[in-house]
Amino acid sequence: MNGRSIRIFLVDGDASGLLTAEVMNWSGKMLVSPRTKLAELAKRDEITRTGIYVLAGPDPENPSGEIVYIGEGDNVFKRLASHDKDEKKEFWTRCVAVISKDLNLTKAHVRYLESRLIAMGYAAGRVKIHNGTAPPLPPMPEADIADMEGFLQHIELVLPVLGFSFLKPKPSIGEFTPGAEGTNDASPVFEFSSGEATAKAQEINGEFIVLKGSTATLEPRASWTSYRELRQQLVDDKKLVEVPGKGLLLFAEDVYLSSPSAGAAIVAAGNTNGRVAWKVANTRETYGDWHQSQIPAETED
Repeated sequence: MNGRSIRIFLVDGDASGLLTAEVMNWSGKMLVSPRTKLAELAKRDEITRTGIYVLAGPDPENPSGEIVYIGEGDNVFKRLASHDKDEKKEFWTRCVAVISKDLNLTKAHVRYLESRLIAMGYAAGRVKIHNGTAPPLPPMPEADIADMEGFLQHIELVLPVLGFSFLKPKPSIGEFTPGAEGTNDASPVFEFSSGEATAKAQEINGEFIVLKGSTATLEPRASWTSYRELRQQLVDDKKLVEVPGKGLLLFAEDVYLSSPSAGAAIVAAGNTNGRVAWKVANTRETYGDWHQSQIPAETED
């Protein structure tokens, strides 16, 4: 069993306000704040320590996207206050700062963490990274590098719990075989057809993924409302490209979605219940039936 405990403290008793997060036997500490609460954050002594920070907010050019900026500073709050005045960083609505409880993080340490986090954010490809290219890793003793990689593992563990999921790697379809040992989070392959469009999908680690090579109906239905903007964004991002003369769009890459209904609506170009539309390949079993079959049946007394 690989369970871990994370201690989250609501500083003002409000889940949408300031909070701190710590892990047993980790020297790090995280402080999360809405941008509107910077004045309250400034009252905390630890926010003036050396550390790294993440600014996050919605992407104004992508209704379903997010923008993240990663930085470091000898005094984290001074950097946050500077960004609050920066017109080029209007996007952010919340921030998380990572400092050391034992005051052992140096300038070289946080520069190392900043470089690694930026590179990992680009590699994950989940959000738009506001930084340019990742700065080079600073020269450090081998022991310090090992310490920072361990520190980084705790950051990766805690950030998603706090609502910052930009480091989470996208699952690789080729790594999963349904039913194989150790791959219980991978579903069977699902299929869905709408007119001439045919698509395949798989659910892995809670994400519904329409597979590369699937097709979608080009012309939208007049009554279509749900996920319409999302599909247009996929077209704008060239993840969906028109097949000349076929009246279809082609999935140019695997597309990661929040639900089977999002996938079905994008394929059908209309409002569609994905739990019914998607069926296990070569069967009549719907996604909804398959999902229910994964839930243990109630036992009688």
